Amino acid sequence: MSKLAEVRYEDYLRMGKLPTLWCSGCGDGTIMKSMIRALDSIPDLDRDKTSIVAGIGCSGRMSSYMDFNTVHTTHGRALAFATGMKMAAPDSKIVVVTGDGDCMAIGGNHFLHAARRNIDLTVVIVNNFTYGLTGGQVSPETPMGSHTPTSQMGSIEPNFDTAEVARAAGASYVARAAVAAPVQMDKMIKVGIEHNGFSVIEVLSNCHINWGRKNEHPDAYELVQWMKNETATFSKNEAETTGKKLLGVLHHDKERPEYATTYYANIVKPAMEKAAAKAG
Repeated sequence: MSKLAEVRYEDYLRMGKLPTLWCSGCGDGTIMKSMIRALDSIPDLDRDKTSIVAGIGCSGRMSSYMDFNTVHTTHGRALAFATGMKMAAPDSKIVVVTGDGDCMAIGGNHFLHAARRNIDLTVVIVNNFTYGLTGGQVSPETPMGSHTPTSQMGSIEPNFDTAEVARAAGASYVARAAVAAPVQMDKMIKVGIEHNGFSVIEVLSNCHINWGRKNEHPDAYELVQWMKNETATFSKNEAETTGKKLLGVLHHDKERPEYATTYYANIVKPAMEKAAAKAG
């Protein structure tokens, strides 16, 4: 893992696109720098075979700021685009950045089936409990009781546990990180990129503007500290006894077959051999 001081962030950014359009103190900046450190730490990373795919939302801007092959897709369809890219170029590395609303609401069906297939994509889900870009409406990850423009009396909907949904759907690498613990986040993202299968890293992040201000957390630093107090880092016992969210690697199956590899071995290669035999 590269040391923080050794990473030249400007080598991985489109400097002409800066400064960012994110609110001051937004967790998206912390997550983007963590992604850069993770990518920087991978030996012999081929930038020409590495793509960043983003959905709609505040986190979607990362595809504009990061200097890789990038695609900024339509709402909820980041995983559909990424799946097509992976099938067209099986030897590529594809990192998908998406928000809790983009991925788990309109994109929920794509998420379930990408996990079921175990296709080799790394998905960084920015979970800031809200639709941050469009005004702070209720998302599938909004905590019950939260006040938003679409739940002014407090949300009555139970929220998803994104990491557990990923594991239940078949993702072979599942981790939960937080902007309050960036060093651990770096490592989780790196392992996810290097893992051959569907990797999900849920990152608890702060939207102090569109969620925090309505829920007594209007300050970025205070909200991050609140999140830190609500999580248990690598301590399953603490999580079980206190009800806090567990941070860490929650599932890692290195044996499950990866979809693109299986597809080419069982469908494409036999078809090509059959065609060659017929032509010969």
